[in-house]
Amino acid sequence: MKLPQLIDVNLDPLWEDEIDHRLAIRHALLFSTVGGKKSAIVEEARLSDALNYFAKLDLRYPFVLVDHESFERLQNKFLEIQTGSDFDKISTTSDELIEVESDLLEFIRNSQDLLSSEESAPIIKLVNSLFFQAIKKGASDIHVETGERKGEVRLRIDGALKKHLDLEKSITALVINRIKVISNLDISEKRLPQDGRTQISIAGKTLDVRVSVLPTYYGERVVMRILMQSESIPTLKKLGFSDELTEQFYRLLNHSHGMILVTGPTGSGKSTTLHSFLQHIASPDKNIITVEDPVEYNAVNINQIQVNTKVGLTFASGLRSILRQDPDVIMVGEIRDRETAEIALQSALTGHLLLSTLHTNDATSSLTRLMDMGIADYLLSSTLLGVLAQRLARLLCTKCKVPTMLSGDILQELGLPENGAYYKAQGCKECDFTGYRGRQAVGELFVVDDQVKEMIKEKLNDHQIRESMKRSGMKTISDKLKDMMIEGKTSYEEALRVGLMDG
Repeated sequence: MKLPQLIDVNLDPLWEDEIDHRLAIRHALLFSTVGGKKSAIVEEARLSDALNYFAKLDLRYPFVLVDHESFERLQNKFLEIQTGSDFDKISTTSDELIEVESDLLEFIRNSQDLLSSEESAPIIKLVNSLFFQAIKKGASDIHVETGERKGEVRLRIDGALKKHLDLEKSITALVINRIKVISNLDISEKRLPQDGRTQISIAGKTLDVRVSVLPTYYGERVVMRILMQSESIPTLKKLGFSDELTEQFYRLLNHSHGMILVTGPTGSGKSTTLHSFLQHIASPDKNIITVEDPVEYNAVNINQIQVNTKVGLTFASGLRSILRQDPDVIMVGEIRDRETAEIALQSALTGHLLLSTLHTNDATSSLTRLMDMGIADYLLSSTLLGVLAQRLARLLCTKCKVPTMLSGDILQELGLPENGAYYKAQGCKECDFTGYRGRQAVGELFVVDDQVKEMIKEKLNDHQIRESMKRSGMKTISDKLKDMMIEGKTSYEEALRVGLMDG
């Protein structure tokens, strides 16, 4: 078929609303008016592509062949109109957030040529939507990583990382730049780690976000920790501790001086429990000061100090300064070294109630840890009130959990009833196919009473003290996990991960 050909012409675009011009441009098919007739404009190089696409459209336009320069000229005019109309679309909906991942992927695909700078409307919308989806799913962290060929967004939900979506490499870089812009970090610095903070307002909520950028082999990766506001600090009851345990905590918190420790691995909810303690005892007649790294909850009725090692503000130096501020209650984010431990104990001795955290596996081994740091045992027995060891166990999704059989050996080893009903995770739409929904704190409380003080004095090791405490009725994390399995709240696999065998 012989097509009419035009050389070096300056045609005007014919923008028809019923045609998807974005796709048409991709298939090298443009439209214009030639000699008063609506025509389809094509070029030699990609003629077959254009004809194939045209065949799918229900149009009766004549074809006109033009040279490459004329075609390019017309295409640029189309792109201008398209970008303009896209921005109109976006500017009217910029406040609207994209709620579903599949819609977000569609949006990224369609806005490909618009995602050109970290200040452009589509990128802003994309980053806001990521935050919104993370909050909706109850995520605590958002990870944006750059790989060799593509980027990836993962969310940490209920303590486990879950893939959220893939991004093209070029878009990943823009998303990271946008995050740097809102966190006041240096966009041009891609070789050094950077840390920042930002506040975002989404769906009527203001959130504090802690941002950490790290250069990796294929490009930068960002982790954003979503920090909670004080109104979202749960009460001890809400955290899931048993009534009996909560009652014991409250008794400890009534003391006017002494030290209370919360121990457990990273991510076991220690900071949340400490803040929950502080909210319980906060009142206008108390001066409560904390030194934290980082300040995770913005609490209203508490004075919080952020550790800043760059300027020499460490836990130890912060704690020394706090003591000159006439405090009643002090919270130290973590006892990491001998110096902090010594000042903490001194302040607990001189009439302050001191709360802090330690990284130990169970409540009783915190005694050994403090002694390893060089704390004298007589100091410990006179200042330590109690130690709470805690973990977070994921709860089975009530919609999809399925009954399961546990082998006789396992039941025997754990001392569980053989006729009990046990469940395992399956996964459904409700729980995002993880099989779990929400978490509950499980803890063991080791109260330092006269009997324990006696044992410390006799230089018994933590294992002996632990056995003695179990004999006198202390319920361990392992006991609590067995109860949760019997009640059908969690699975054997989850209980095992959390510490079922730690006894």
